[in-house]
Amino acid sequence: MGITSFYFLCFFAAILILYYLIPKRLQWGLLLICSAVYYLLSGNGMLILYPVVSVTACYAGIRMLAAVPEGNAQRRKCILLVTVLVNIGILVVLKYVNFGIYTIDGIARLFGSSETLIRSVDFLIPLGVSFYTFSLLGYVIDVYYGIAEPQKNYLKLMLYGMYFAVIISGPILKYREHGEQFFEPHAFDYRRVSRGLQRMLWGFFKKLVIAERLGVLVDTVYGSYGDYPGTFIWVATVCYAFQLYTDFSGCMDIVLGMSESLGILLPENFQTPFFAGSIAEYWRRWHITLGIWMKEYVFYPVLRTKFFTNLNRSWREKFGKKKGKQYATFAAMFILWLTVGIWHGGDWKFVIGSGLLHWFYIVMEELLAPLCDRLMNRWHIDPRGRGVSIVRILRTFFLVCIGDLFFRAASVGDAFAMLGKAVSVWNPSSLWNGAMLELGLDRVEMVIAAVSLLLLYLVSLLQRTGSVRDKVAAGPLPVRWFIWYALLFGVILLGCYGPGYSAGEFIYQGF
Repeated sequence: MGITSFYFLCFFAAILILYYLIPKRLQWGLLLICSAVYYLLSGNGMLILYPVVSVTACYAGIRMLAAVPEGNAQRRKCILLVTVLVNIGILVVLKYVNFGIYTIDGIARLFGSSETLIRSVDFLIPLGVSFYTFSLLGYVIDVYYGIAEPQKNYLKLMLYGMYFAVIISGPILKYREHGEQFFEPHAFDYRRVSRGLQRMLWGFFKKLVIAERLGVLVDTVYGSYGDYPGTFIWVATVCYAFQLYTDFSGCMDIVLGMSESLGILLPENFQTPFFAGSIAEYWRRWHITLGIWMKEYVFYPVLRTKFFTNLNRSWREKFGKKKGKQYATFAAMFILWLTVGIWHGGDWKFVIGSGLLHWFYIVMEELLAPLCDRLMNRWHIDPRGRGVSIVRILRTFFLVCIGDLFFRAASVGDAFAMLGKAVSVWNPSSLWNGAMLELGLDRVEMVIAAVSLLLLYLVSLLQRTGSVRDKVAAGPLPVRWFIWYALLFGVILLGCYGPGYSAGEFIYQGF
């Protein structure tokens, strides 16, 4: 039951009405029941056992950590290790066994083997496994370090781990910041409910009007890239960057809007990422909760290990204090970005496109920064000037598009083949001779996509200086109603849905 479907809207409407009609002490129980029902209706009902096992393992770990004195460090570490291994083990078996098998078979073929050494296995993967696993593990680790209180109620922890909105595509939660509000009573607040529904509407616009439309063009080119010149590959790649953003951030708008209307405020996952002037800044704006999780639970712990402490000391002696520390940080960042790439999926295209390529970008940005500063100083260029900012934004967007090409391509081999064709087979006249209309979108559809992207750009500009909903709410009543009704009818009239059409799953729903 996709969240853009009519059935889901009816499902959520029923939840919203019941939520504010029943006694407030029962609200969290209703959310738990509805979360279980949603999971059961979203595919193979038996898959609900996976999140149940993960929650049970984490609950047992939390309760044992609460019972063991802090002075018994060895036992506490053992409990934490077992809890982490159980959850990571489930994730590895479901998502990464075939990754290892394909890698071994690929290496064997490089050495002349013509047979498959190991057969792949097919697992049904539960919805949102990577998201709920990280949210639960982060909570267990926080309890271990004493920065989060252990939850005593098993069913409440179940709601935190299986909340129906978050389990779709995140965001990744921190219990110490967002967990308790799931269980607090929430009185009906017209302003809060209306603002939540407004945000949901904007998410539907992003998904159904922009992402689904751009997806037609992207699928056409990437599905048979050998039939198109390099110009089309660049156009499709840029379109995919916007498709991925509007798809994922649109999903977040719907999820955060639903939750806001229920009185639950979840963390933001995007902050106008395409205005970033560097790759490091881009990742502070894109999939924010994943970046924070990786930094707190992977990067910092890796830096504190004995190996990296010794490496830092050794390299500072060898390369100097500043460079030695920088090089040791780059080494730890390699592990961080390898983990980020693997989190996105069991395929080398994800490891490269969402992981190691971005590590390379950030390392080169750091290493080349002094040279760039010297050149701008020599040529009397103001590094804070508007022109320099625009160049940095365009450069960052271009580098992101290269990573997205790997992310979207069928394989790493296809990605390199597409890159090769993109720089060697160039036909710019295809941009204006009508050939673009052969990519699945007619002239009217192209205009709708272009105007919608322009609207997205204008809204993003407004977001840089505060909440757009606050700005709209501050306007005259006729203007407010005109804006929201225009957006509503825009989704109804221009959205990709209806009989014979099924909006695709959110891209990050598979993770």
